[in-house]
Amino acid sequence: MRKSTFLKLAGLAALTFTTSVAVAGTLDDVKKKGFVQCGTNTGLPGFAAPNDKGEWSGFDVDYCRAVASAIFGDKTKAKFTPLNAKERFTALQSGEIDILIRNTTWTISRDTSLGLEFAGVNYYDGQGFMVNSKKLPDIKSALQLSGASICVQAGTTTEMNMADYFKANKMEYNPVVFEKIEEANAAYDSGRCDAYTTDQSSLYGVRLSLANPDDHMVLPEIISKEPFGIVVRQGDAQWADVARWVHNALLNAEEAGITQANVEEMKKSDSPEIKRLLGTEAETKIGIDLGLENDWVVKIIKNVGNYGEIFERNIGTGSPLKIARGINALWTKGGLQYGIPIR
Repeated sequence: MRKSTFLKLAGLAALTFTTSVAVAGTLDDVKKKGFVQCGTNTGLPGFAAPNDKGEWSGFDVDYCRAVASAIFGDKTKAKFTPLNAKERFTALQSGEIDILIRNTTWTISRDTSLGLEFAGVNYYDGQGFMVNSKKLPDIKSALQLSGASICVQAGTTTEMNMADYFKANKMEYNPVVFEKIEEANAAYDSGRCDAYTTDQSSLYGVRLSLANPDDHMVLPEIISKEPFGIVVRQGDAQWADVARWVHNALLNAEEAGITQANVEEMKKSDSPEIKRLLGTEAETKIGIDLGLENDWVVKIIKNVGNYGEIFERNIGTGSPLKIARGINALWTKGGLQYGIPIR
């Protein structure tokens, strides 16, 4: 390659890099408008659901409030856009929302072909099945569902997983497909389908919304891996870092024993790890490097608590769903949740 050609290409590369940095400024945009717009579920008990006053609550909702807390120190600076499975990626791609935290499975195709980036896994799940045990008392396993009609939501990995499962086990089935989760719930509750399939955590939430919850049983089989991710647009490294490190801060705070109740006291700790996490170490500039204040983790924990607190009050044993931590326990307690070091 001639020297002049090389210099031209180098100049073009530099221009491209400069341009990409210039247009990638979600954090600045969020600060300017004064709130973060979160894409979430249209109504999934325990994860994201509005009450009769339009007030949102749930595991994913609290994650959005954690992001708002890190930026503004104010969890009310999170606003919510309810999205069905078909709408969610388009809303993020178009800029209608800033971040998607909505029981969305991290897969290679979604990570590489949609212009999106997954910043972490906030909940490890797997697909399951639920049946009305009063109407189908002999069904104790998904392997007994050959020939059954099964309610499923469109535009999800759930459809593909179900097809793979029934094919692998040489069983027939009749999918009854709905675009909206509310439609699928209503159809199953009315008896239109023999079974309902979705992520197992969602089945526990759906069961609570049925006319007679105690009549329904979640079958034991888990037929897929469903790592739910926090999703942002590609091309904005700073915004992806904010999302990624809010998640890790929640995990590290739980591991360090930092809670809503004791975070102010923990600021006095002599532990180098805790001082870095809470921004009390004089040399620490971690928050500044993220585009936040150095006490960004303190603000998060004050407002929403650590990962374990968010889990427990929304979907854990202290909630109506009563989901055990299981694989979502910290790595120190046999689970998969592992906070990347903040140092």
